[in-house]
Amino acid sequence: MLSRCASSACLGVPSDRLPVFFDPSAPLKPSFAGGRGVLGFPSTSKKKAPMLQLSSSPARSARFRASVQRDEGSASERKDAMPIHGVSETIVGVLGGGQLGRMLCQAASQMAIKIVTLDPLENCPASAISYQHFVGSFDDGESVREFAKRCGVLTVEIEHVDAVTLEKLEQQGIDCQPKASTIRIIQDKYLQKVHFSLHGIPLPDFIQIDDLASAEKAGDLFGYPLMIKSKRLAYDGRGNAVACNKEDLPSVVTALGGFDHGLYVERWTPFMKELSVIVARGRDNSMQCYPVVETIHKDNICHIVEAPANVSGKIKKLSIDVARKAVTSLEGAGVFAVELFLTRDGQVLLNEVAPRPHNSGHHTIESCYTSQYEQHLRAVLGLPLGDPSMKTPSAIMYNILGEDEGDAGFYLAHQLIGRALNIPGATVHCFLIEMRKQRKMGHITIVGPSMNIARRRLNLILEKETTGNHTVVSPRVAIIMGSDSDLPTMKGAAEILKNFDVPFEVTIVSAHRTPERMYSFALSAKERGIRIIIAGAGGAAHLPGMVASLTPLPVIGVPIRTSSLDGIDSLLSIVQMPKGVPVATVAIGNAANAALLAVRILAAGDADLWDRVVGYQEDMKDTVLRKAEKLEGEGSKFLGAFDC
Repeated sequence: MLSRCASSACLGVPSDRLPVFFDPSAPLKPSFAGGRGVLGFPSTSKKKAPMLQLSSSPARSARFRASVQRDEGSASERKDAMPIHGVSETIVGVLGGGQLGRMLCQAASQMAIKIVTLDPLENCPASAISYQHFVGSFDDGESVREFAKRCGVLTVEIEHVDAVTLEKLEQQGIDCQPKASTIRIIQDKYLQKVHFSLHGIPLPDFIQIDDLASAEKAGDLFGYPLMIKSKRLAYDGRGNAVACNKEDLPSVVTALGGFDHGLYVERWTPFMKELSVIVARGRDNSMQCYPVVETIHKDNICHIVEAPANVSGKIKKLSIDVARKAVTSLEGAGVFAVELFLTRDGQVLLNEVAPRPHNSGHHTIESCYTSQYEQHLRAVLGLPLGDPSMKTPSAIMYNILGEDEGDAGFYLAHQLIGRALNIPGATVHCFLIEMRKQRKMGHITIVGPSMNIARRRLNLILEKETTGNHTVVSPRVAIIMGSDSDLPTMKGAAEILKNFDVPFEVTIVSAHRTPERMYSFALSAKERGIRIIIAGAGGAAHLPGMVASLTPLPVIGVPIRTSSLDGIDSLLSIVQMPKGVPVATVAIGNAANAALLAVRILAAGDADLWDRVVGYQEDMKDTVLRKAEKLEGEGSKFLGAFDC
């Protein structure tokens, strides 16, 4: 058995006698040879089989040559020389080797799953880390057929593939996930709109146009501005154009390639936000939905993603319902990105669906328990779907787009990356070898305890904010009170928080004298990074309860001692909150305990703070034991003081 190693010498033949599978001087496109295909399988037709060139990596060439000598049967009979001991024995074939393919390979490596990729470029982003990379066109039927023989399951990282070939392969028993019917629907955006419309999914109004007269009729029907789109090969801002008036129609149509290119029109949607939901469906039709995110575009290219989206629970539920319904109408397993419009009147409309991992799910690598890439592999392989929930409160994904061509663009990008490497919670992903203006070369994910902190960290990367050491500190606890006369009591909370190095803010918020300020404070607290509110109040003690009714954050009330009833009235007022509006409380005037309770709540999700809480308890224990030891040692002297 030939060993798999990185040197041609390991094959026992001189390197100059090895077969050449890739000629660096040749154009990067499939070539053809008669007879037996390069993959070692008999030609399936009289047509010349495509010569799928293996990557020029010596290790892969050696591995490939050995397998070619062994392989004579069908793909289902093929057994690799080395057993696979990963999560799955199935080799996953990915059509496309771009950024998404690269991140699929990264997720696969964690589970020892083997991925082979097919892409026209030898040095595409996925080529460096795939198990095997083949050079060939993923939209060429013969190339895809030959490639499919190497795979146990076939999937895509780009929908612009040969759907007709995939349908024929499925008829021959090749496992394609998602199904070819789904790819065929999705890659024609007009057909996609028709499909979802027939399934009762809310969409912007749309109509096909075949000539200038039908375009003008669409303008009369929908009004202006008018969105005109190409049916096929439209993505990242390409294939879309806006006609502001009737006179713009001829030039816009020409810019999109003319009516023969295949065009349709959508009614302009005055949306408030663009949202997205990543939906995973397993082979058993089980589904998992990731949290709703907001996508912010630049020149029609996804530029920033904020997770979770800052929308109401009602809108989140509606978005997930639309996304689930859209994916249910399609066939096959995998991850689907469902892009949505949130309109000013609260409607959620479907924009489009991608049957693969997506820009709007990049953040899941750092922010979710199961990334969209691992989830896609789980789905297509028939493994149990993972937990899609977020393990961090907030995350932002920033797409790094080329600001210039060539070296100048790399210089600007590297400056941005250099700043990101100094920011806590930021992770850099790079996948581009060639730099072109407005082309994606990577992305940065920033996680944080709140969206406000994540945004501030992004602004530091973009040099929109500056600090001395690039460290962003945001308060985690808010100490509020109705009057500055409460400060002597509430300073006990501040001292405890200082001892535990917990950032906090102190302010005056009166439920009676400044109700608008109280309202604004409560509604904005979570966005500003606040996790717990300590509210001191005397007399009627309305402040803790009113704030608790306005925010889901935990509120701890501190009864302030009063001159009339010595604080009993404050205590009773705080503890008598109605069912559904909880407010914790402590002893009258014991703000220190309120802060200790806040620290303990925070410590449940902060290992470092937990250790400090445990240390604090140990210190108290040691203090008591020392006092006991001292008392026991001087007991007779102490008791003698009470002799008559």
